[in-house]
Amino acid sequence: MASLKEKIGYGFGDMSSSMFWKIFSYYLPFFYSNVFGLTLVDAANLMVITRIWDAVSDPMMGVLCDRTQTRWGKYRPYLLWIALPFAIAGVLLFTTPDAEYAGKLVWAYVTYILMMTVYTGINVPYGAMLGVMTNDSQEKTVFSSFRMFFAYGGSFISLGAWEPLKNLFHENLGMSESASWQAAMIIVASICLTSFLLCFTMTREHIKAPRDEKSSMKKDFGSLVTNKPWWILNGAALLSNLFNTVRGSTAAYYFKDFIAPEANLMGLVIYAGLFLMVGEVCNMLGVALAVPMSEKLGKKATYTVSLIALVGFSILFFFMPNTEFGWWSVMILQILISIFTGVISPLVWSMYADVADYAEHKDGTASTGLIFSSGSMAQKFGGAFAGWAVMMLLAAFGYQTPPTDNPDMVITQTPEAIDGLRYLMSFIPAAIAALSILVIYIYPLDTKRMQIINEELAERRETTEEEDTYEKLKG
Repeated sequence: MASLKEKIGYGFGDMSSSMFWKIFSYYLPFFYSNVFGLTLVDAANLMVITRIWDAVSDPMMGVLCDRTQTRWGKYRPYLLWIALPFAIAGVLLFTTPDAEYAGKLVWAYVTYILMMTVYTGINVPYGAMLGVMTNDSQEKTVFSSFRMFFAYGGSFISLGAWEPLKNLFHENLGMSESASWQAAMIIVASICLTSFLLCFTMTREHIKAPRDEKSSMKKDFGSLVTNKPWWILNGAALLSNLFNTVRGSTAAYYFKDFIAPEANLMGLVIYAGLFLMVGEVCNMLGVALAVPMSEKLGKKATYTVSLIALVGFSILFFFMPNTEFGWWSVMILQILISIFTGVISPLVWSMYADVADYAEHKDGTASTGLIFSSGSMAQKFGGAFAGWAVMMLLAAFGYQTPPTDNPDMVITQTPEAIDGLRYLMSFIPAAIAALSILVIYIYPLDTKRMQIINEELAERRETTEEEDTYEKLKG
């Protein structure tokens, strides 16, 4: 049984990742199009083209950390080694160079690729740690819940502080718009660096991977491509992040151009940051519900029930008017949607740990890092495709961005563009959730099957430890 300290420490890791990831997902498209100065099409293509490298780097990192041997373990040392590069890359991403358009575009490609490479370097081993911190399937869900609770807490902090920080540097301290984005990121990056160092300090790896002298990359990849639950869960994870990122990255546009600027509830001004902050708090509530719900219904059934709720609430979002009643309704729907996305998030990572146990049970391969790398890859593909889709759809709906030489210019959007924003907050996410229901329906690792797998693996691992002890005594 892992200690509370380790569960809290593990949570600090995703607190750091999520603080960066939510800002990248929700504000980077807006930053590129409205501050940095890229066109919607160029910004959209940037986010998709860079995924080609990610498709290679994630499994490469998984293979590398699976074969790492240090006194700290296989995966944990990367939290120490890459924490500082992670923070620096985030600051560079939100730095606007003094260059012509072509130079800016090159800078955007280089810094975005750098950020995603460093993110892979620390997040893949971090995720894979779940497979070696406990061998109990339900305790993995507890670890995942701590992880996601801290992740949403970190997201709440970063999203809540982001706009006030930018405004502080821009309006109160007289920095330019672009410099204020960079300064805000420096503060967030400092918190992220500290969180990853805390994660390294407070956690341990307890489960020893199976001894396999014939282990090879060919064998690991062979096991992976024949792992049916792995393929299915990748699809579910990609769609989950696609759902969240489409809504989140549209929010800044939605509030800027559809919700009335004077909108307020009981004197509280409604803006994108507040909307997203409410979502993060309710995500945390959903995470807290994930463990009791999955204990009663099972992971698969809990996942499915949550998706059905997301379909219904997302459709209702379209019909909310730009009135006081509509503003209240928007916030209530955000609360409900966020609770159910919060329920889903720890289940995904707990299910990846189950998939890793399934692979070890079926093929005897210790490829935990490789399997978890696919979770990171699916997350990034989902985010990248969502960012691309949002900007391409906005362009198709006729959304207008301010000129690069006058980013503060006020633009009145057409009714078609406004309708596009409403679709992106409602029917499009609903369709994604509906497709997710079909994907998770065919996922085969239910509670009963995982119980059998865990019992047989426990016996196999105990035998391996006894053999290792005998060999040491004999030597």
